[in-house]
Amino acid sequence: MLATLSEADDWTLRMSTVAARTSASLSRLSHVAGRLEKRGFLQRSRVPGSGRRTNATLTQSGYDKVVASAPAHVTAVREFFVDVLEPGDLDILRRIGDAVGASLDRTNADQPAE
Repeated sequence: MLATLSEADDWTLRMSTVAARTSASLSRLSHVAGRLEKRGFLQRSRVPGSGRRTNATLTQSGYDKVVASAPAHVTAVREFFVDVLEPGDLDILRRIGDAVGASLDRTNADQPAE
């Protein structure tokens, strides 16, 4: 969730957008956001207007946590995932990721705007 917010303009996204990008339910994401909010890593705010819309905004402390965690995360992904695959496997994985991403993009495009 923190990494997703760190990639957004002004570090802010609708909770529903974060849920879609992280493949999480809004309910589960709300629990995670609550814990991160208590630690000072993000802030939630209601979006004005009708409906129950909430923005999540990464704090500077949250961004600092993402930056501090990134090297160890990259090392772990390489060690346990990338380095155990053959080059051809990575090409297949890239094609799979592209197909899934395109499908998600089409699905998200069909969703009504908030």
